[in-house]
Amino acid sequence: MLITAPNLPNPDDAYASLLAAHEGLTEDESHAFNARLILILMNHIGNPAILAEALALAKETGQKG
Repeated sequence: MLITAPNLPNPDDAYASLLAAHEGLTEDESHAFNARLILILMNHIGNPAILAEALALAKETGQKG
């Protein structure tokens, strides 16, 4: 089951780390970095059902705007 409740002890710090990782990258490099990060995290999750839930949720929430 996909965890959707807040699960990071310091979400602001985690977000700041993500932004810092993008510093100095071009737009193309930033997109490539995001793709690599997503693949690394997908591999870490390793559960196809959870990945399917996450993909569906990301698509759904992106379409609400």
